[in-house]
Amino acid sequence: MQEKLLGRKLTACIRTFGCQMNARDSEKLLGILEEIGYVETESENADFVLYNTCTVRENANLKVYGRLGYLKKCKEANPQMLIALCGCMMQEAGVVEKIKKSYRFVDIIFGTHNIFKLAELLYRHLTEGGMTADIWEDTSQIVEELPVERKYPFKSGVNIMFGCNNFCSYCIVPYVRGRERSRKPEDIIAEVQKLAADGVSEIMLLGQNVNSYGKTLEEPVTFAQLLCRIEQEVPDIRRIRFMTSHPKDLSDELIAVMKDSKKICRQLHLPLQSGSSRILRLMNRRYDKESYLKLVDKIRTAMPDIALSTDIIVGFPGETEADFQDTLDVIRKVRFDSAFTFIYSKRTGTPAAAMEDQVPKSVVKDRFDRLLQEVQAISTEICAAGAGRVEEVLVEEVNTQEEGYVTGRLSGNAIVHFPGGPELIGTFVKVRLTEAKGFYYLGEIAF
Repeated sequence: MQEKLLGRKLTACIRTFGCQMNARDSEKLLGILEEIGYVETESENADFVLYNTCTVRENANLKVYGRLGYLKKCKEANPQMLIALCGCMMQEAGVVEKIKKSYRFVDIIFGTHNIFKLAELLYRHLTEGGMTADIWEDTSQIVEELPVERKYPFKSGVNIMFGCNNFCSYCIVPYVRGRERSRKPEDIIAEVQKLAADGVSEIMLLGQNVNSYGKTLEEPVTFAQLLCRIEQEVPDIRRIRFMTSHPKDLSDELIAVMKDSKKICRQLHLPLQSGSSRILRLMNRRYDKESYLKLVDKIRTAMPDIALSTDIIVGFPGETEADFQDTLDVIRKVRFDSAFTFIYSKRTGTPAAAMEDQVPKSVVKDRFDRLLQEVQAISTEICAAGAGRVEEVLVEEVNTQEEGYVTGRLSGNAIVHFPGGPELIGTFVKVRLTEAKGFYYLGEIAF
């Protein structure tokens, strides 16, 4: 009806906050909206605006509340506009009630477990009016064959599992994403085959802890076995990536499969979180400093060219300077290619939020600055050592900063900018890395 009145297609804008799991969910949500007649726009002055939210850190919540203030003004100027919220933040205790009380202009609210119901919720809102909220506390369902509108035609994420059973003491993910449930390998392979037939050459297998894939299936399958099947049964896939790996579950079998594979990228994201065994126990990570270092040695012995990245939290409750020095010690010994560094964020409902001895903000900031300096110095040295090599690059996009350049990614996930045109996007090109720029390379096509 509204489309006829306006004399044009209705527009939809999705803003994604958080991880690659959320990004993949947003592709599915956009696919559903396009199936029912919406066209995508980047403008938040759209007919339908959907925020797919994150709640891993408090700042992510504050960002959403801030953006809602902007959307309120948009809706005042255009009362026909529809606003929806979904994702992890909606599963957090108290959030939906706060939105109902303070942000009553929001039209639709749903969580992480029922994204497949978007069209139904939209219809319900249009026919019944008022705020439509549908939050599932948990689910055992995995809904297959949802429509997807991919951001890139040549690469795609593929969910292999949902939820998490680890319950790290600082993390809210198991509470908002639910318990682990794995997709059947046949369904995963069928999806990858469809992607390959549609021109996809690189996939990213996604799960909160991919190393525990298959444990919930009636006939258990290991993650290493799944990787082997994908490599053997989908020949048109050139690159396979995955994240995230939990150190406690990374098996010798997986290391052996990665070593012998011609398709699995020489990259591994292996979250450390802390280098202190004492803090790791408080975090409920179920490994210690020594076992983490032994695991890295095992990985590097099998694959000397592997690029390792990690996550590190600074300021966990009770962290002392000695604990922090342990973290710096691991960083210096492992020498990560890159690291995502975070200041501890108290999440209500997690065990760590109730812990005593919260670290003063001034101390946390000082440690965070020192950590960042150490990480960046090592990354810069590793990047510089790669200059002069010829590497295969998957070209991803036109460089928006330098005219006449394109941007691509190495197997190890480093970024390289080099002269080229849009016709190269989605292709694999041999590139000489001519100059290291700290966190990325400049290059030229190697003829």
